[in-house]
Amino acid sequence: MNIKYKIAVYYTLSAALLLIAFAGLSYYFSAESRRAEYQDRLEYRARSIGSVIIENDHVQISLLRKLDKTTFQDLYRETILVYSENYDLLYTNMRDTAVRTPKHLLDYVKQHKSYLHNDSEGETAGIFYTEDNVSVLVIVSSFDKYGFQNLQNLRRILVIELLVAVLLLVGVGYFFAKKMVQPIDRLVQQVDSINANNLQDVKVDVHGKDEIAQLGANFNTMLQRLSHSFDLQKSFVSNASHELRTPLAAIISQLQVALAKDRTGAEYAVVLHSVLEDAQSLSDLSNGLLQLAQSELSRKEFVFTPVRVDELLWETGEQIREKRRPVGKVEIQFLREPELDTYLTSNGNETLLKVLFLNLLDNACKFSEDQSAKVTIDFNDKYIIVHVKDHGLGIPQEEQSRVFEPFFRGSNGQMTRGHGLGLSICKKIIELHEGKISLFSIPGEGSTFTVQLPHV
Repeated sequence: MNIKYKIAVYYTLSAALLLIAFAGLSYYFSAESRRAEYQDRLEYRARSIGSVIIENDHVQISLLRKLDKTTFQDLYRETILVYSENYDLLYTNMRDTAVRTPKHLLDYVKQHKSYLHNDSEGETAGIFYTEDNVSVLVIVSSFDKYGFQNLQNLRRILVIELLVAVLLLVGVGYFFAKKMVQPIDRLVQQVDSINANNLQDVKVDVHGKDEIAQLGANFNTMLQRLSHSFDLQKSFVSNASHELRTPLAAIISQLQVALAKDRTGAEYAVVLHSVLEDAQSLSDLSNGLLQLAQSELSRKEFVFTPVRVDELLWETGEQIREKRRPVGKVEIQFLREPELDTYLTSNGNETLLKVLFLNLLDNACKFSEDQSAKVTIDFNDKYIIVHVKDHGLGIPQEEQSRVFEPFFRGSNGQMTRGHGLGLSICKKIIELHEGKISLFSIPGEGSTFTVQLPHV
């Protein structure tokens, strides 16, 4: 069942249930009003009869019956029984004078002064009436024929009205549901026309300020993000293909040249050394792509444990010194001594954090004229703060916003070996650890990357 029919059904059911509830309440209160009114009428009838009986105690029964027919308002299937205080029958309008009221009922009326009862046979009212020190018990029973007929007519009218109302509700509900769903239908039609080739050209029409319009606006925003993601993916594939093709082409061409004629051992050694460099570049690129792919995984894919960031920096610093021996230098210092070890401990994945700091330290040494990097460690109430500073050429202001994009290389770093993957990997790792990374660079003076990791 589509949403249009669901809205119509829910609307019709809700409104119908409310109408049924109101109709039921109307019928209930009408029935209660009829019952109370008729019982009041019977009580008044009983008091009137009691008053006449007491005032005319010397009158014969036949005369009282004539008075009953002419004085009292006739009730349908009415029975009247009047008893003395000693339960002697004083008067009855019934032909069968042997009919008597049960003694326990007379006891109840005498004790409680009144009695009201209703069942399928009709209503009964009994009173213990006293006037001029004379008391009588009057029992009056009758069936409210006209009252029940009115209730039956009311019930019939309510049922017919409910049936007509439900039919109208079905039509009205469907009409309004169709009007409400029209913007969604248009949205569905427009979404059906979207594919990977026209993401930039398609835009959902937005009208008004309701929730559906907000949905359309959010969908347009999502399309823009998808389009940007597709562009990044295309750019990534293109750059990766280019970066992979370049060392492979160099290796193939050098081997072809080397095999074109016989060469000396020294010449072959030069070729092999050059091929080794290109193969190493290809290996570095493959490792970078693998690390980038790993950093794209969600946080739940990794095991996070408490990691001492300062100890990890000392370890990675030593690896960079060994890699760039004898010129590579990494200086690590604390801006202040922590009072607690937890200020330098982060809940993270040690392997990924090692990749993060290896990339930052290696870049700092690679782009510094003296192959050195300076690391300072600080902390605040929430983060461990690591500054990695180089002594290189710096990054132009217009390029600083792109340094974390995959395969982006600054204009002043084109002569340095690399593929432009390191900083994008660092950013992904930082995001996995819910941290922050930022850049401060002055052209001609060097760059400083600041990493903030939440401490435990």
